[in-house]
Amino acid sequence: MSKTTPHTLTIEQMMEQVKQNLQTGVGKSVPHDSAAKQVAGEAQYIDDRLEFPNQLHLYARMSERAHARITKLDVSPCYEVEGVTLVITAEDVPGKLDIGAILPGDPLFADGVVEYVGQPMFAVAAKDLTTARKAAMLAIVEYEDLTPILCVEEALAKRHFVTESHKQQRGDSAAGLANAKHVIEGSLHIGGQEHFYLETQISSVVPTEDGGMMVFTSSQHPTEIQKLVASVLGVSMHKVVVDMRRMGGGFGGKETQAAGPACMAAVAAHLTGRPTKIRLPRMEDMNMTGKRHPFYNQYKVGFDDTGRIQATDIIVAGNCGYSPDLSSSIVDRAMFHSDNAYYLGDATVVGHRCKTNTASNTAYRGFGGPQGMMTIEHVMDEIASYLGKDPLEIRKINFYGQDERNVTHYHQPVEHNIIHEMVAELEASSEYAKRRNEIRDFNAQSPILKKGLALTPVKFGISFTASFLNQGGALVHVYTDGSIHLNHGGTEMGQGLNIKVAQIVAEEFQVEIDRVQITATNTDKVPNTSPTAASSGTDINGKAAQNAARTIKQRLIDWAAGHFQVTPEEVLFKNGMVKIRDQVLRFPEFIELAYFNQISLSSTGFYRTPKIFYDHATGSGSPFYYFAYGAACSEVIIDTLTGEYKILRADILHDVGDSLNPAIDIGQVEGAFVQGVGWLTTEELVWNDKGKLMTQGPAGYKIPAISDMPIDFRTKLVENRKNPEDTVFHSKAVGEPPFMLGISVWCALKDAIASVSDYKKYPHIDAPATPERVLLAVEQLQAWQEQHASSL
Repeated sequence: MSKTTPHTLTIEQMMEQVKQNLQTGVGKSVPHDSAAKQVAGEAQYIDDRLEFPNQLHLYARMSERAHARITKLDVSPCYEVEGVTLVITAEDVPGKLDIGAILPGDPLFADGVVEYVGQPMFAVAAKDLTTARKAAMLAIVEYEDLTPILCVEEALAKRHFVTESHKQQRGDSAAGLANAKHVIEGSLHIGGQEHFYLETQISSVVPTEDGGMMVFTSSQHPTEIQKLVASVLGVSMHKVVVDMRRMGGGFGGKETQAAGPACMAAVAAHLTGRPTKIRLPRMEDMNMTGKRHPFYNQYKVGFDDTGRIQATDIIVAGNCGYSPDLSSSIVDRAMFHSDNAYYLGDATVVGHRCKTNTASNTAYRGFGGPQGMMTIEHVMDEIASYLGKDPLEIRKINFYGQDERNVTHYHQPVEHNIIHEMVAELEASSEYAKRRNEIRDFNAQSPILKKGLALTPVKFGISFTASFLNQGGALVHVYTDGSIHLNHGGTEMGQGLNIKVAQIVAEEFQVEIDRVQITATNTDKVPNTSPTAASSGTDINGKAAQNAARTIKQRLIDWAAGHFQVTPEEVLFKNGMVKIRDQVLRFPEFIELAYFNQISLSSTGFYRTPKIFYDHATGSGSPFYYFAYGAACSEVIIDTLTGEYKILRADILHDVGDSLNPAIDIGQVEGAFVQGVGWLTTEELVWNDKGKLMTQGPAGYKIPAISDMPIDFRTKLVENRKNPEDTVFHSKAVGEPPFMLGISVWCALKDAIASVSDYKKYPHIDAPATPERVLLAVEQLQAWQEQHASSL
């Protein structure tokens, strides 16, 4: 490289070039950075990596019992299969056996006792997966059965919990209920959900010359993988490097539970000195890993003649599976969101963490929030039916308002609340009132097909409820040709995090995004990262990258001011150029000049979310930095002879603050809505009475297909409403909040079923509302209608 004389432009040339704005900066609909590669099949995932010489493949043998002592484990027959190198049991783990994410309780391999069907007992390392599986099945395992607890209600009755229960309280709910004119009470079962990421759990590890490990993994939390691999090997974290370029889906299922396969592979690689890979087949993945927590919620609500809530008692009980995992935080968030967008009056909310002998349930998009919201949305519909009013009227009268009605049951003020205006806008644009009347007329004339309509809101708190996780880091290098290297602590699982963070860096330097190279998340570049979860990926990592870019930029401004004898205010970055008083340099020329003047062109960035605190002892605080809002109006049609249904139309209005990338955000909103609809309609998990999961693949577990999309799908982002808080470019999180918009479809289905009784009786239907459950609810209302025909 030789020093060159910068090429300066005339003022006229400069004005011509800077009058155009950046085409790929913040606020632009820039395509996902991997989109073209994914469409062409060129995007590399772990399984696409070239295999290492002498590589081993791992298969884990799983328990066939829900709860039992292992009385005999003979793995010697495994070695009779040609190509087997090693069999690993709990006794072979050189470091700590437990890989619990926060609390202990998750042994890498069962140690004397199995606690669910699907728990890994040992693993076979062989020349290929087929050989490893064949050998694993030859091991002799004998059990002494113990009595399992498989039902959340049984666990609740026996107070069989993984961690202590928690309570949040505002006012005296008992007195409020006693004084309320009207009281309703009931319970609701809310099903779990399989993550069904396209790429199952997978890791590939390579021993290093210094006794460490290089880990390529599909994980939302590389630092946790680093920590736990080091722990099971009995080495320090600095011996382990984790590389994570992209995941083929995560949805929370790879926040903690990617650690098990990675640690198994690391132990095998450590003991053999050979590269080792593990990829769970779909059935094994579904049996071995946890799901969205099923919940059993109970409620008692008092209200007046207008439908306004005066007092509320809610109990949420999460089915946590056999170990703590992240269940405490998940049940806490279900409690936090038991109000959704409504003021609950005098309120008591209690959360239980129930232990059952099933796979340890874990994070899933919404992280307990959806399960918490379901109860109060059911209550709104039930109050409306009780009073003979429109459900939307009841919802609107109970929205958080001003003064004393804007504080949650955990004592956080609901600031910058825009749900009133959003619902009003959607109510008008969706022609809710007109369609409500048309649907009633249709149902009166249609004996078989019935339509339903519902408009439901979303208020979702943004931040990790475990406050220490609200931190992130980034690393930015500017090279002498003006190209930029970007690394941050977030992980890309298809949601568009990387392209958004790259847009932020490009915007700060005022260059087009093709100057920014996004690189794999790597623990030796950005240490001590938080998981990419809680919708905080862009908030935290984007702000950290922005801070790194601004540090470099400020150095350049300070140097240029002295070098060119101008004020700092006269150094302006704009559209790929740097204007310095009366001259303009192209960005690469300016950077090269700075390098020759020995200016550092690299910086780390760090960000911690402010204003967050929560006192678990008192059940009060401000656990969220801000709230994101949304609303959805959904129309459905059901066949009362079969229970089958179709979404006719969905209108969505969602709040993302100032959008960093509208196309990515709309994709996230629509994808979340459909995934939420799948959870509440078709995705039913079934276990037998022995604790075995019967829905082990797509043949028995139905995720939404293109045919399940709304026929008429209208999505809009709220305009001109930047986030009042100091988030990155005043944007708002978008990953999780729109998931709860799918609740509108569940409510619309119940509205359609209610028409069978001419809206005189409200149906009870647990989630998911499968066609079978819809048909059963229809038949129950038909029987009720016949029984009460004379009195009606």
